[in-house]
Amino acid sequence: MSLNLLKLCVGCDSIADLEEWIAARRAEATRLGRPHEQAHITRMVPKRGDEIVGAGSLYWVIRGQIACRQPVLAIRPFTDADGVGRCRLVLDPEVTPVEPRPCRAFQGWRYLAPKDAPRDISRHAAGDLAAMPETMRRELAALGLL
Repeated sequence: MSLNLLKLCVGCDSIADLEEWIAARRAEATRLGRPHEQAHITRMVPKRGDEIVGAGSLYWVIRGQIACRQPVLAIRPFTDADGVGRCRLVLDPEVTPVEPRPCRAFQGWRYLAPKDAPRDISRHAAGDLAAMPETMRRELAALGLL
């Protein structure tokens, strides 16, 4: 059975912001002639990483709502230059919007069981919902209409 992670996407105001950040990192790596690997660095290593890698995703909380996800491809613990243990979460660069769901702020990351994860928003599964602007989806979800 798969397991997911839930994390705040600090500094992003929208899914588009996250996608722009990913594209900028990719462009910078290309400019420098380095291979690009989409990753997020966090302090703690998930103890249940074997349940996450390859089957689970990192769900991003943006502006108080679970908004999107990225599949987790690898989890790589390392020690930084200051001797502090860290964890590199290697992610698929494809960002998948999910049905918005309110989520309170928290520190670090949390496990998210598949049964508790919001469904993906895709053109095939949700019709016009995927084409709807993110701000409109947020407002409709806040009103309880999504």
